Amino acid sequence: MADTTTDQFDVVILGGGSGGYAAALRGAQLGQKIALVEKDQLGGTCLHRGCVPTKALLHVGELADAPSEASEVGLDLTLNAVDVDKVLGFKDKIVGRLHKGLQGLVKSRKVEYVEGFGRLTGPKTVTVEGEGGTRELTAESIILATGSFSKTLPGIDLGGRILDSEAALQLPEMPKNPIILGGGVIGVEFASVWKSLGAESVTIVEGLPHLVANEDESIAKALERAYKKRGITFSLGTFTEKAEQDENGVTVTLTDGTVFEGDYLLVAVGRGPVTADLGYEEQGIEMDRGFVLANKETLETNVPGIYAVGDIVPGLQLAHRGFQQGIFVAERIGGQNPAPIVESGIPRITYCEPQVGSVGLSEKQAKEQLGEDAVESYEYNLGGNGKSQILGTTGFIKLVREKDGAIVGVHMIGSRISELMGEAQLIVNWEAYPEDVASLIHGHPSQHEAVGEAALALAGKPLHAHA
Repeated sequence: MADTTTDQFDVVILGGGSGGYAAALRGAQLGQKIALVEKDQLGGTCLHRGCVPTKALLHVGELADAPSEASEVGLDLTLNAVDVDKVLGFKDKIVGRLHKGLQGLVKSRKVEYVEGFGRLTGPKTVTVEGEGGTRELTAESIILATGSFSKTLPGIDLGGRILDSEAALQLPEMPKNPIILGGGVIGVEFASVWKSLGAESVTIVEGLPHLVANEDESIAKALERAYKKRGITFSLGTFTEKAEQDENGVTVTLTDGTVFEGDYLLVAVGRGPVTADLGYEEQGIEMDRGFVLANKETLETNVPGIYAVGDIVPGLQLAHRGFQQGIFVAERIGGQNPAPIVESGIPRITYCEPQVGSVGLSEKQAKEQLGEDAVESYEYNLGGNGKSQILGTTGFIKLVREKDGAIVGVHMIGSRISELMGEAQLIVNWEAYPEDVASLIHGHPSQHEAVGEAALALAGKPLHAHA
């Protein structure tokens, strides 16, 4: 048995995903001696099995939709076939290139990358089991960033034709009539890409009253209308009772007796925190249903010197949230005084077609917080936006403001609107008034103009919009 070696660092980070590697890079930049522990691959779920590969497939889906749109503008294009091997190869090439670049960054910053299974074994100790033996890494500060896993429902076992999102990304064939359990971000994105890449039918089963139920209700309803137009069907408001499979397909039965049949079932009911058997509870860290309870202002747990970031902390499970939290904690440990991260100010994007984006409060949330009569909103239809008409997209930009006050929410739906979310988050996080945004000049023709037009209207001077 190999001997145990002990090494001292300023900071030990458990988990090399978005939150962990961001903390490592920023901490090293501030002169800290960093150890970054990862049992799988640097970059975590987002890079290898989540955000990046999914968006690569969605891009392929966008290209696959081009021939059907081309005839309307005078081009005769034909989609002859989908070469699944090449599609997966494209996805893997993007992931591989980014992975290599990230490895180079970590090495150049002189972060010690420790491969192996790490476990919290003391308030200042992480023990790592790796190929080279056992190492004890000690530090005054420890950051927990162990990420999340795909959940399923009781009685529905993953395997065979019942997939989670990670298995779906490696599927060697395109489904013909898949069923998707869950109408949140993951579910609607896979529905979009599979429909684009030739699925004859796609069915989403969602127990809540709407698709993307966390979005402003007007956005959710608009997405439902768009999906009906695309031929994507969905069942809302009824939960799943059971799912069965054989060698030919799957059968899903709902609690009201409705039965759906398909060739594959994607279980997209959310992600759970990876915290089991990692020593967190043994060290006295407060937990709730597997999540690590960290102070919202500091991201420090109840055990001094131990911090938590990313999907293991209750809240939005978004890679860019974990990334920013990693930077925030590294700066706090480094003696700086970064501003606390406001959860509602984190942009949220769903990359289906049409895309959905939001930041800040929904109209309902704003009325709950500020009062029914203290909120105004305006929806600017993309029908009045030249660039959106060129792209052939419908949709709208919705601004929610406090009466005579700042814009507290921006919500949008339409093709390519993810690229507008940078301005949207500045508007909300810098507490801009409609009048402030209305005075800015937006390039023409661009979809950005739609944000300006919505602000003009909310400021009381609509131009390309009806009063």
